[in-house]
Amino acid sequence: MLLALALAVPAAKVAYTVGGGDAVRDVFVGMEPANWPDVLLGMVITDPLLGSVLAVVVSRVVFAVFAARGGLPFGGGRLAHLRRVGLAILNPLAFGVIVTCLFGPWWGLGTTLAAYALRKGVVVEYRTGRRRPHHGHGTAHGPSRAPDYRPPAWLSRAAAAEQGVALILTAVVLPLLFLASALDGQAWTSIVACRVTDGTRTTDARLIELSRKGTGVVGWNLESEEISNGVGCTSTESRYVREPWWRRP
Repeated sequence: MLLALALAVPAAKVAYTVGGGDAVRDVFVGMEPANWPDVLLGMVITDPLLGSVLAVVVSRVVFAVFAARGGLPFGGGRLAHLRRVGLAILNPLAFGVIVTCLFGPWWGLGTTLAAYALRKGVVVEYRTGRRRPHHGHGTAHGPSRAPDYRPPAWLSRAAAAEQGVALILTAVVLPLLFLASALDGQAWTSIVACRVTDGTRTTDARLIELSRKGTGVVGWNLESEEISNGVGCTSTESRYVREPWWRRP
């Protein structure tokens, strides 16, 4: 699902922002293939809620994949316990630091706590048998449980709740946030005011910055609706290009 979103959402973002049709093709050509991921990156780093939810989901997926492949330590030794604690904290903390740098400490704290809670939820899934390691190697907190093991009812409910929350975040909330970001009418990158020369005529225009060439900018000209080269560019405060989709008449 994450891969599908990564491919489809940037195209939808560009199409709604610049108007679709030939404009989308011109924008992607103007960006050059190496810069295409900038659309998705720009959406994530300018939307606090989207960036935080994506960080939580990715943190859980990464941990679940490593746990399933037996890449996490298990056993009762002190060293194994310290390694488990380190892995439990470092992954959510790393995502929390990134979110803090982008959006502030409260967003970072919320991301860290949510990522840690879902990380612990994966461990609970193993304890209750809702998730099983490959080839019987054991889980992040010990070997596979015996077939006759019956987890406490509260632990089973906790595992079910964590799975439900993770499913809703991944399959419902995250796609809706990406869709809302794609249709919010804001550019995915900076809008700059530049001097644009068209033949012998020089005018001032606003460009959605696509790439930089020397001292100038290659961008989508919001006035003439075409790719233009601008010089003497300065950033503008607003990134809004059009009304959000849900506000349009």
